[in-house]
Order: sequence, then C-alpha cells, then structure tokens
Amino acid sequence: MTLTLHRGRPASPEGRLEKEIRVYDLLDELGIEYYRLDHEPADSMHPDVCEAVEEALGAKICKNLFLANRQRTKFYMLMIPEEKTFRSSEISKQAGSSRLHFAEPEYMLEMVGTTPGSASVMGLMNDTEHRVQLLVDEDLFRQEYIGCHPCINTSSLRIRKEDIFDKFVKATGHDWITVKAGQGDE
Repeated sequence: MTLTLHRGRPASPEGRLEKEIRVYDLLDELGIEYYRLDHEPADSMHPDVCEAVEEALGAKICKNLFLANRQRTKFYMLMIPEEKTFRSSEISKQAGSSRLHFAEPEYMLEMVGTTPGSASVMGLMNDTEHRVQLLVDEDLFRQEYIGCHPCINTSSLRIRKEDIFDKFVKATGHDWITVKAGQGDE
C-alpha cells in the first residue's frame, strides 16, 4: 500500500467521523498548517505499525496516554516520544498526583472524545470543562514536528510543535506541565 501525504483536510468529509472533521475545522480556524496521512488503523506504537507511517509523514508519532489518579478525580493526557516508557511513580510525582494509571475507556470517550488507540492531544478540544491536565515530555519540545491522530487512528497529522502548543493547546483553554519520562528499558 502506498502512503500519500496530503496538505490539509480531506477534499470530502464522506467516510470521515464528525470528530475528525471537527479537528480539521479547528486547525483551519486557527490558521495552523498541517499535513495528513491516511492509513490502515494504527492503534499501537508497535514498530511494524508506525515505521511506514512516520517515514511517509516526515515526523515521529508521539504516544498519547490517557491517565487518572487512583480516585479517578484527576485526569491527564501524557504526550511522550514513542521510545520512552511510562513509569507511573516518576510521572505521578512530577504531576503532583497520587499514583497514575491508565484511565478506563469510558472516561477517555467522555472527556476527550477518543477511544484507546486514538488518544491524541487533539482530543483536548472536546474537554470544554478542562478536566484533563496535559503532561508533555520535555524531549517533545526539541522536535520540529509532532505526529498525532485527528481523534481517529486511520489518519495521522504532522504539525509544527509551536502550532500545537502555542496555538492549538492555548485555543482549547488548557496548559501543560513539562515532565521527564524514562528512556526505554533503562
């Protein structure tokens, strides 16, 4: 299968979910340039799934993990490079929260409008009550582009780091906490 990089939104919304089209609408409204790659479902960070997508996209896809504290009173979206590992104790401490764990899918759907395998910083546009705190690994700020899903795992976007954090995240009314996640199998 040949992967083709497209500038901007699809020519037609046909066959696209409303939540995906809403991402394109907001990006366009904010004047954010983005490139889109349509592909088979990519619901994991497994190299067999990501390598071809990243090569065609021209950007690394970052892991987006939806987390909650033990009491399920605080929720977090953690963005980390694909090669880094989520260690609950280290991220919990940096976030100033009790031990974080993966939140149940129903919370993810309710708060950011995505499902496991489609989690994305783009989902913050659906968190109008600002119940989700964004956590961003420091290494992502060293990248020129961020690769992420438009709330569905059959497309990936390449967006300038500055546009994500200075325009998109700001427009959603969120802020972020910079964290340092562990390196692979340290």
